[in-house]
Amino acid sequence: MAKELAFVLINPYSLAKSRTGGIIARYIARTQLDFVAARMFHPSRQLSHEYAALVGAADGKNKKARDLLADYVLRSYSPDIKSDRPRRVMLLLFEGENAIQRIADVTGDVTPNTGTGQTIRDTFGDYVLNDNDETQYFEPAVLVADSRQEASDTLQLWAKFSKMDGGFVSTATDVPRGENVHRTLVLLKPDNFQFRSLRPGNIIDVLSRSGLRIVATNKFKMTVAQAEAFYGPVREVLTDLFSKIGGQRLVKALKNEFGFETPEAVLDKICPELAPLFAAGQFENIVEFMTGYKPAECSQEEKAGRAREECLALVYEGPDAVNTIREILGATDPSKADPGSIRKEFGSDVMVNAAHASDSPENAIREMGIVNVDDDGISEWVEMYYGKMLSRMKAKLSHRAGATE
Repeated sequence: MAKELAFVLINPYSLAKSRTGGIIARYIARTQLDFVAARMFHPSRQLSHEYAALVGAADGKNKKARDLLADYVLRSYSPDIKSDRPRRVMLLLFEGENAIQRIADVTGDVTPNTGTGQTIRDTFGDYVLNDNDETQYFEPAVLVADSRQEASDTLQLWAKFSKMDGGFVSTATDVPRGENVHRTLVLLKPDNFQFRSLRPGNIIDVLSRSGLRIVATNKFKMTVAQAEAFYGPVREVLTDLFSKIGGQRLVKALKNEFGFETPEAVLDKICPELAPLFAAGQFENIVEFMTGYKPAECSQEEKAGRAREECLALVYEGPDAVNTIREILGATDPSKADPGSIRKEFGSDVMVNAAHASDSPENAIREMGIVNVDDDGISEWVEMYYGKMLSRMKAKLSHRAGATE
């Protein structure tokens, strides 16, 4: 069976209630599909209206479901009527065999009635009727496609608006404003994506206790060149680290191996020579872990394209964002992190420690620029699957335009 590209739109209400992590965890673990792309949107009125019309006409749903969803999109995706500020919507892409049906199965019915928590909508959605069996309250949690045609139409529509309505969503209705509001970058490292699991979603769920808002995201593979630039400042830190602890370890190692004490005068000469070598070796290991490639084995030209390991970038915005996130992450060394912190729960050592977070607002800006958080990773996937279809559509439109002249 050929692979398909499926989507999940996490609704503004689910994002505002910080249900994002739980939703992502379930889709990754229960569908066993590849999570390939993510992007934040602030849908314009035009996108909201076009998407509502598409949903209202989609096959595979009964008329009641289509009407409910179309009305929901108009009310919940469009910018706020009073303030004209947009809403936050997160678009996720999943790839694999029978992907559209798998996503639909995990999502559940538009009007859930089991209350068992087996599906996304059972757990995170609501469908309340009044005494006359009329819809009193409706929140579907996420929007997905029920057919290949709906998936194709929806993805082409959102790809069309991706550059204009996607990227950073700091002006959204639920994103705070103020003097102490700033951004910080969180990078979920490759150890979270070595196999399909709950881990990425669970980490995002823990981060939700920060009260901060996700304003940008990008699922990507870090290149060797990006990793070298991103972790460049670590070289100096590693050099200083060896100067502090290297001598002690060297004395111990020589004592155990050869049975003699090393004079401090000798250490003072050796350590400055060894520190850069230690830093270079550790830096090489870090880059290999983040990208899958050793820098020493890549030419300068290859570094820009070599990337194998997966990462997820998340930009959080809100009061004192940097310190708030770093406290939740815990100490760099998981063995020294507090119980309940992300690194204590999910980390293994100082390198394989689940996630990176910026240490200052200024460094967050530097890091976001390196990993290109604002990149449109959605459109390239849509082009990959539906590019030929788009070309045929453009050709038909051009032909019709010529025939009317």
